[in-house]
Amino acid sequence: MRYHNITKDDMLNGDGLRVVLWVAGCAHGCRECHNPVTWDSEGGLPFDEAAKNELFEQLEKDYISGITYSGGDPLFPGNRADITALAKEIREKFPKKTQWLYTGYEWNEVQKESVMSYLDVVVDGKFEVEQKDTQLHWKGSKNQKVIDVQDSLKMGKIVLHDS
Repeated sequence: MRYHNITKDDMLNGDGLRVVLWVAGCAHGCRECHNPVTWDSEGGLPFDEAAKNELFEQLEKDYISGITYSGGDPLFPGNRADITALAKEIREKFPKKTQWLYTGYEWNEVQKESVMSYLDVVVDGKFEVEQKDTQLHWKGSKNQKVIDVQDSLKMGKIVLHDS
């Protein structure tokens, strides 16, 4: 897996102060995407032990609520195995930290992915500029959903996260 950036003390991509991993690779090509530089799966830097240690160093801080995976698309096929392994390791080492993931895929396309067992919230759906709304909480366009992953898996239907 490759990545472009690790954002620290982020307040825009999930509840509380977060660390955000911006991965490389996205095939959605959303018009007016805010981060098209991340589309190329060969772009950015290799996600190595130093990058993982940087994430863990942030997650050790009491005031950091958790991690958000964004990009690109963390569920781009070339990222799925690495994101799943990372999410599993973070759940084991930091069980009280929340894990959010932004993806252009719809819930029904990804709900069976093994990474879901480690995630708390998924924001799904492509960004659609025609439905852009800057007043929305945690999402950029009205078609996207902020999903409580564990409740959705238990109930067998989409349960929206309380924002």
